[in-house]
Amino acid sequence: MKVKAAKFRAMRLGSSAYAWLIYIFLYLPIAVVVIFAFNSNTNNIKFTGFSLQWFGKLAQDAALLSSFGNTIIIAVTSTVVSTIIGTLAAVGMWRYKFKGKGIIDALLYIPVVIPEIILGISLLSLFSLAHVPMGLLSLIMAHITFSVPFVVFTVRARLFGFDRSIEEASMDLGANRIKTFIRVTLPVIFPGVISGALLAFTLSIDDVIISSFTAGPATTTFPIKVMQLIRSGITPDVNALTALILLATAVLVVITQIGSFKKKNKSE
Repeated sequence: MKVKAAKFRAMRLGSSAYAWLIYIFLYLPIAVVVIFAFNSNTNNIKFTGFSLQWFGKLAQDAALLSSFGNTIIIAVTSTVVSTIIGTLAAVGMWRYKFKGKGIIDALLYIPVVIPEIILGISLLSLFSLAHVPMGLLSLIMAHITFSVPFVVFTVRARLFGFDRSIEEASMDLGANRIKTFIRVTLPVIFPGVISGALLAFTLSIDDVIISSFTAGPATTTFPIKVMQLIRSGITPDVNALTALILLATAVLVVITQIGSFKKKNKSE
């Protein structure tokens, strides 16, 4: 019994150590970025002291703030459009049977599985042939293109197991299809819609490869700007902006979890 207890303690200790190593591997780089956002030295190699000067200089860096503003505009716009298109497409493909449905379903996987560089070149060629001006418009269209499939997959996963009888009951009580969708179907699949929207927003705000092909010379996004700064060395004001983004993300996650916890308590 003592041998078994010792083995159990060893396995438990090893599992805990393994879990801590995973957490360190995931969050140590993020912690380094946040720490160096408060570094008094311009060099990101050594921490020499605590300072808030880079947050002040961040407000004066027009190019960096402009690139971040472009990223937010593109991400929000493409997320809203792709969420609407993806949700309607998922519901339509789930509800109706029509010729070519299998082909359309298979084509949705292409933007997901092909390399981003191929999709970027394809979109660049398409925009050139269609004479689409390179800039915010081309970037938004490109981000919608690769975001829609992810929304479709997420919403469709939520639709599995959906009880259609509640829709039939709604229409039996006099509601039309549009009112039934808004008041019955949409509230049920809403968590899937939100998940798809968050995924589309994350993919958009983080994209580099496709954006570099579809952005014009006068338009720069935050990820592209950071990639350009890597050649000459990332300044601490970039770390400061990254720390602010991480703070906003953490606040959003906390608010979401609090809302989910309250909703769960009400349902119980």
